[in-house]
Amino acid sequence: MADPRNVDIKDQPGFRTIAIICVALLYVPILILMIFSFNTGSLVTHWEGVGFGWYGSALLNEEFHHAAENTLIISVTATIISTICATLAAIGMTRVKPWRGLPAAFMVINLPLMVPEIITAVATLSFFALIAGAFGLNFGIGNLVLAHTVFCIPFAYMPIRARLEDRDLTLESAAADLYATPWNAFKRVTLPLLVPGIMSGGALAFIVSFDDFTITQLVAGPGQTTLPLYIWDQIKRPMTPEINAISTILLLVSILFVSISFLIARRRAK
Repeated sequence: MADPRNVDIKDQPGFRTIAIICVALLYVPILILMIFSFNTGSLVTHWEGVGFGWYGSALLNEEFHHAAENTLIISVTATIISTICATLAAIGMTRVKPWRGLPAAFMVINLPLMVPEIITAVATLSFFALIAGAFGLNFGIGNLVLAHTVFCIPFAYMPIRARLEDRDLTLESAAADLYATPWNAFKRVTLPLLVPGIMSGGALAFIVSFDDFTITQLVAGPGQTTLPLYIWDQIKRPMTPEINAISTILLLVSILFVSISFLIARRRAK
């Protein structure tokens, strides 16, 4: 009888067929969308020729510019804050001796990954409504920044924690033995070790915020349209291949940042 530990799932009957079907169902619709973004006609599903006209139309669209500006403001700000918080949390949970409540802290940090996003969105909306009703406070676009920051922290935290987890705690002790202050030990020992993890986590947090729809849809106020919300609004109108072009641009940005995060993580592993 074969040892189960030596069985490769890829050798199981039907595995390759199922894998190909799953990949096709996931990516063929996206490929079709990208192809039709180069359509010269005005219909989304009727091919009339190859051209870049709809990309030019999208780049000259003022509503697209406004949505892109809001998206970048929210995503960049949320990425910076969430990455800083994730870095501090990772240091406090890996570069010290185990302390009581560490598992609970880990669970709280990663809770947004486990809770359905719609529940997080409703809870966030209720929280901001309570704050506005009780204290008359409305942070405007800051509501979206705060919501995205909290949601992005675990995505930034995991790569940073992985970077620190396999590092010996004696590194900082050795720096202290060489008369380094805690700040110098952090700056010259811990931080250089963290840079790849911070870059990977930051790229992942950025694209999570950049692409978020559910939380943004519930929390956003008037005039706070982001790119995902703009695309959703355009779907309700007579559609043209311009929406395909905008979607393709967002897809390429997502692929870029996910690839950056993956390549940094891969280099770190080596």
